[in-house]
Amino acid sequence: MEPGFFSTVFYQPIYNALVFLISAVPGANVGIAIILLTVLVRVTLLPLAHKSVVSQAKMREIAPHVEKLKEKHKDDKQEQARKTMELYREYGINPFSGCLLVLLQLPIIFALYFVFFKGLPNLNGDHLYSFVHLPETVNMMFLWVMLSKKSIILAALAAITQYYQIKLSIPALAPAAKGATPSFKDDFARSFNMQMRYMLPLIVFGISYSISAAIALYWTTSNLFSIGHELYVKRKAKEITK
Repeated sequence: MEPGFFSTVFYQPIYNALVFLISAVPGANVGIAIILLTVLVRVTLLPLAHKSVVSQAKMREIAPHVEKLKEKHKDDKQEQARKTMELYREYGINPFSGCLLVLLQLPIIFALYFVFFKGLPNLNGDHLYSFVHLPETVNMMFLWVMLSKKSIILAALAAITQYYQIKLSIPALAPAAKGATPSFKDDFARSFNMQMRYMLPLIVFGISYSISAAIALYWTTSNLFSIGHELYVKRKAKEITK
């Protein structure tokens, strides 16, 4: 990869971290190194991710109160918005907390893609820092899977864990009241919800299988981390909003 802002700030640090971990783990096992790298990246982003997940969890818990406000002020959208923001402030919710996290994750995801797709399995010293050295041997076999090749099993695990992660973070919307005519906003929300719950896991499966098992292992590990985080925050949010 040619030198530049993206390479210097995102690609090289992640590439060096991966090579360092491969050298440090027993048997220079790339699979273990990828799991450790994924956890390291997620822990680094945890402060931002935690704020976003906590806000989303609280928003789900106070959803009935928001619906009551919408019904009470259905003829005054400005008052409805003002009262909703007051409710968010009361419970310490920032509805825009996820925006910065998404913007920050995008270049990291691209960097991981280039590391796993272009950097493995042919490691070289072109982008290594002076204190990071290439391992003498690299073991691309993780359990029963060759990480440089495709794995339908790991791709399926990535898709399944993605489905459950979305199921936790974006619960299914309640059905429209009997006899009520759903608005365009409600229809759009339900359509988006369905696409996120079912289409995104399929996309994850396609990407994970088409590139390599290394990408699938990263995605599975990242999803498992998110699921554990979501479950923890969900339990805490219920305590806070009681």
